[in-house]
Amino acid sequence: MDRLQAMQVFTRVVDTNSFTKAAETLDLPRASVTTIIQNLEAYLGVRLMHRTTRRLSLTPDGAAYYERCVLILADVDETESTLQNGSKKPRGKLRVDMPGALGRTVVIPALCEFHERYPDIDLQLGFSDRPVDLLQEGVDCVIRVGALQDSSLVARRIGLFEGVTCAAPDYLARAGEPRTIDELSQFQAVNYFSSRTGRTINFDFLVDGKEVEVKMQGSVSVNDADAYVTCAVEGFGLIQAALFMVLPHLRSGALKEVLPEWKPLPMPISAVYPHSRHLSPKVRVFVDWIAEVFDRCPLLSGRQSLDAPCSKRTLEERENGPALDTPVLAEWMA
Repeated sequence: MDRLQAMQVFTRVVDTNSFTKAAETLDLPRASVTTIIQNLEAYLGVRLMHRTTRRLSLTPDGAAYYERCVLILADVDETESTLQNGSKKPRGKLRVDMPGALGRTVVIPALCEFHERYPDIDLQLGFSDRPVDLLQEGVDCVIRVGALQDSSLVARRIGLFEGVTCAAPDYLARAGEPRTIDELSQFQAVNYFSSRTGRTINFDFLVDGKEVEVKMQGSVSVNDADAYVTCAVEGFGLIQAALFMVLPHLRSGALKEVLPEWKPLPMPISAVYPHSRHLSPKVRVFVDWIAEVFDRCPLLSGRQSLDAPCSKRTLEERENGPALDTPVLAEWMA
């Protein structure tokens, strides 16, 4: 059995949801397609799909095998294309996932630069704060914040996430301003809760080189980054947010930093991809480019400067931009 051909036939049957249509597009007899799928199932020792006269549906094993086949066939196509095209620039579909606010604030404003360099790459950007399974979901690369915990992945550090604790001046005028971490128990916070677990994420601070977590009380909890900062601006309490995201609010006076002596624990920002796969040219050039983009942003490169923009579109222009908070990022890495 030609396993590569079997993968091609199987994925085409799934994509077209039809043995007949798969046979037509592959220029094969329908009987051959049926035989190939039957032989593939026998070889693997599992049933890949349920077949009725009206529809096809994948079994759990079939769904997992389909995702792997898509990745393998894409690698084969890209390898052949690279060899055939010699010194030509990388090309093909590239799927990348990242936290929404990082994408909207840092990546999209610089995206024209990437497409000018690599016009033949079809870039598919996913913006989410949820954990992403690269292999199962067919994602080539993700941008993650925090320590890498999955040993099957490789991470290249491209930046540093630094946070700030802040609140609206109106709230501080009513409640007073905390002077020590111990005083936080007297204040309200806008809490962020995990959509997946329902767990509220604690505040954290770096004190004498050690991480200190503080459980905050609050009357409002959200699970959306934009809502998180908006609630703080509206005076519902303290938040811990990414400095580069709330900087316009700090500059305008809509928010004010508190406890500046104790910062939230910084976290690395990394480009992550599976080590079990060859790092294709298109992934390599994207990772190199995104590292350049983050390096140009002092607020994300560890060279903190409140006066430096992160892109050609300065932070001052983002008067009411979306906000990305520490709890969202921590949950996204969980």
